[in-house]
Amino acid sequence: MRKKQLKSIFGLLLLFIFSFSVSAQQATQQTEKSTTTVQDLKLDSKLMARKMPYKIILPSKYDTEKTKRYGVIYLLHGLTGHYDNWTAKTKIADYAAQYNYIIVTAEGDDGWYSDSVTKANDKYESYIVKELVPEIDKKFRTVANKNNRSIAGLSMGGYGAIKFGLKYPEMFSLVGSFSGALPATGWTDKNSAAWLSKSIMTVFGDAAHETRYSNDIYKIVREMPDTNKKNLPFIYLDCGTEDFLIQPNRDFAALLFEKKIPHEFRQLPGKHDWSYWNSQVQEFLKLSQKFVK
Repeated sequence: MRKKQLKSIFGLLLLFIFSFSVSAQQATQQTEKSTTTVQDLKLDSKLMARKMPYKIILPSKYDTEKTKRYGVIYLLHGLTGHYDNWTAKTKIADYAAQYNYIIVTAEGDDGWYSDSVTKANDKYESYIVKELVPEIDKKFRTVANKNNRSIAGLSMGGYGAIKFGLKYPEMFSLVGSFSGALPATGWTDKNSAAWLSKSIMTVFGDAAHETRYSNDIYKIVREMPDTNKKNLPFIYLDCGTEDFLIQPNRDFAALLFEKKIPHEFRQLPGKHDWSYWNSQVQEFLKLSQKFVK
């Protein structure tokens, strides 16, 4: 009987040692799991006459592989939002851990990623194109060319990303819009809510202002010469079928199809909310593997 008890105790001891070893190994693997680094930074902007905040998400091996360079993805927030929305309201820092991208979340306030006609130092389009992108390429180990750069955004940021791709095709290989507020330049105090039209009027002026036409992405696509189309970045669009912006997105996708401009359009169950955008930014990261080297 005593020998059986000893054998039983010995067996339990071996089982405990084995279990502890496996747990320790799993803990080590968990510790070694890739994690990104998130930093808050500011750019002293001459165009904006103030310091502009942004966040940057660095790949897990950025500090250890000192010579490696990376492609960059810029993410734009929506109206009433700010540069920190993407890291605060989605798990973008966790999702990015499995990719080798540098991700930048830019500040756009309520500026529609355009140069305002009423506020001299609200030049959000020029700031991003002429200051932020060069700043990132200067301060971080990027591959500073079109083939290694993309931009995407939600709602107002979706409009901004598509516009950047159309107006600056030499800068981006891929642009993306989630629930994009694509017809922004057509909204006035007569056909939209007061809280929305106020920001639109501040940026683009009244309904007849030239700035509205020069920033109208539908007009840009309709009037684009065929020779320019081959230089465009690939355009990705998605929108929830319960979103109030679904029809404008369908219309824009139909226009891209008519003009034979390479794109992908997804209509998915979803509303104009962070649950949807948290899901779709993951899809954009996957898609970026085909375009951002």
